[in-house]
Amino acid sequence: MHLYLVGFAALAMTGTALMGIAGIVTGWVPRWMRVRVLRPKLWGYGVVVGAIGMSLYMFIGPFRGPDLSMAPFAMTGMAMFFAGLWLQTLSRRPGRPGIPERR
Repeated sequence: MHLYLVGFAALAMTGTALMGIAGIVTGWVPRWMRVRVLRPKLWGYGVVVGAIGMSLYMFIGPFRGPDLSMAPFAMTGMAMFFAGLWLQTLSRRPGRPGIPERR
């Protein structure tokens, strides 16, 4: 059962990172987020950083087992995840006036 959980988590994080890459490269945002996201590139960077951080946390932390020597790396992953959430939050705010946004 553990192998299925790890496989599902890897698939979910890969899909999430691919959505972020699509946001960075093409400006694509999923339909349910289009109304709220004003800066799709920044949203894409936030999604990629969050996916990498959550992957680092999951695969070095809970999925690896109780190994205290890896705890700093797992907590670094959690900090990256929160940084990605912060970037996604900033992508919902308009950019600075006078600076055109590239798409």
